[in-house]
Amino acid sequence: MIIGIPREIKQNEERVSLTPNAVSRLVKEGHRVIVETRAGEGAGYPDAEYEAVGATIAPDHKSVFQQAEMIVKVKEPLPDEYPLLQEGQILFTYLHLAASLELTRALLDRHIIGIAYETVQTPDGELPLLAPMSEIAGRMAPMAGAHFLMRPSGTRGVLMAGVPGVPPANVVVVGAGHVGTNAIRIALGLGASVFALDKDPRRLRRLEEIFRGANLVTLASDEHAIRTVLGFADVLILAVLVPGARAPFIVTREMLSLMKPGSVIVDVSIDQGGAAATSRPTTHENPVYEVDGVIHYCVANMPGAVPRTSTRALSLSTIDYVSEIARKGWKTAALENQAIARGLNLVDGHITHAAVAQAFNLEYVPFTRAL
Repeated sequence: MIIGIPREIKQNEERVSLTPNAVSRLVKEGHRVIVETRAGEGAGYPDAEYEAVGATIAPDHKSVFQQAEMIVKVKEPLPDEYPLLQEGQILFTYLHLAASLELTRALLDRHIIGIAYETVQTPDGELPLLAPMSEIAGRMAPMAGAHFLMRPSGTRGVLMAGVPGVPPANVVVVGAGHVGTNAIRIALGLGASVFALDKDPRRLRRLEEIFRGANLVTLASDEHAIRTVLGFADVLILAVLVPGARAPFIVTREMLSLMKPGSVIVDVSIDQGGAAATSRPTTHENPVYEVDGVIHYCVANMPGAVPRTSTRALSLSTIDYVSEIARKGWKTAALENQAIARGLNLVDGHITHAAVAQAFNLEYVPFTRAL
């Protein structure tokens, strides 16, 4: 198969989908890999490293899309890339379709085979391609909160760890999956008082076991509990996820008034539309904005700030799936591997993931019917 690795064009996105080591494996398996020039530069992988393992370096974005049977990216295509996609082309990346009807329609119109990293799911319920970026975003979230809690950001001027005689910041984490658990770990390490909310009591018990003896309070998540914690939160980290679906609103516009002026929301769910009614995507260049006195940090590609770490973690997770799809073709791979089948969001003009279809009230077609 001809596999294309384009340079990411999203603002401040320096990750690349596959490392030279992963490309070397694909080349040895007999595939042709085309890498856009400078695609790996931001993550510390120059063209020469890809050439050394047998990749072909393409001079521009267009030539990668023109030649490749499968495009392997990091982020979803942007409008400038829509016309470059070809009918029947496999697109393997973070798609987050439930957050964008425009993108969904563009890919449907082009009959793209859309396989989303975030919905590849193993039989035990794990999301192996979402997990590494969730871990990184989770670990970054309290650091972002701590930074924007300082007075130069126009906020409360609170030190996350406090000092003797002065209490630390109150960090509230809603969601105890990969993002939430890693956010809790770092917030506790920074010395904050941490309150964790989740609907699943098993997750809360697990947090108690992991962080036994730490400055952590766990709460069953419901509207009453959320309203309560909003009143004393210095930093609110929203880490809720419904695989493939739009994130549910946890914080309404009315509830925002419960928060203290100068407090900070870090909405890690923004890739899936955001978990606060007042959230909208921001960039690393302009990461925050203010609504009703509350600072919102809603960067849609948080791991892009640490591209070397993120690229290595992502590539290690995706390469087995890329290899399987390339060796077998997407149809056989999906029929033989349930995780890949669950990753299929779009097939030949049909939505093949129920949560994506539900997000826009569109028809859902099981991928076996779309073949």
